[in-house]
Amino acid sequence: MYRKGSILLPILIVLFIISLLAVGGIFFLYQKERAQNITLQGQIVELDNLQRNTAGKLEESKKIATELSLKLQEAQSKMDSLSSELETEKSAHAQTSNKLEQFQQDLLNQKSLREDLENRLNQVQNDGNQIKEQLKIMQQQKAALEEKIKNLEAGSNGVELGKVVVNPELPQPASGTVLDQPKPANNNAQDTKASKAAAKESPRLAKGIEGKVMIVNKEFNFVVINLGSKDKISVGDEFLVSRSGEPVGDIKVEKVHEAMSAAGFVVGLKDLIKENDLVTQKIK
Repeated sequence: MYRKGSILLPILIVLFIISLLAVGGIFFLYQKERAQNITLQGQIVELDNLQRNTAGKLEESKKIATELSLKLQEAQSKMDSLSSELETEKSAHAQTSNKLEQFQQDLLNQKSLREDLENRLNQVQNDGNQIKEQLKIMQQQKAALEEKIKNLEAGSNGVELGKVVVNPELPQPASGTVLDQPKPANNNAQDTKASKAAAKESPRLAKGIEGKVMIVNKEFNFVVINLGSKDKISVGDEFLVSRSGEPVGDIKVEKVHEAMSAAGFVVGLKDLIKENDLVTQKIK
């Protein structure tokens, strides 16, 4: 019995030591697991904070994206509006170009007609000069004949001769011509003097609507002004052209459209009128 007790005691001691080691190991593992749990909980808290921060930044990003989307839509709308205005301007420019081409064609036709009339006028003036020369010769012949008659009356020895009156008939012009009062041909000096005289008289005229010179065509002697039928301008209206308050010369409307008109000028003003000059309607 004593021997059994001596054997069981070491076994019990060993078992007790093993139990202590097991309890120590379990406690160590528990402490380690607890430390890991605490670490994981800290990481979970950090992740929660990070997630909340990320969610806040995401919301801010969504707001910014929404604002940028609205701004993009506004910019697109403005671009569409500008594109529409640009198309309208292009259409208006095309219409203006077409009208200017029509102006040039019409004025070219008028230039041709004016040259034809000038040729006819020159022909009539030449015919008038020839008639004047013939009349001068016939007047000389008349004077010589009257002188001979006076000499015959003086030496007739009492024979009275009736008074002879020579009335030469003017020669008729060639068929197809019209005799008018001769007009002097235009030249630069006369045109310049006439324009200066008209410019001096213009301050005594009442002033009408004002505009400006858009285009100067020196080849066909006309200008395009920014006044038309919408401004109650009509063919034959006269305008005074001035620059910096000083008169330049006069122009006369020959063709009228809705928003612009073409006006002719004398040759002497070709190098005087410039674009953007002021035009003032002359009202007598």
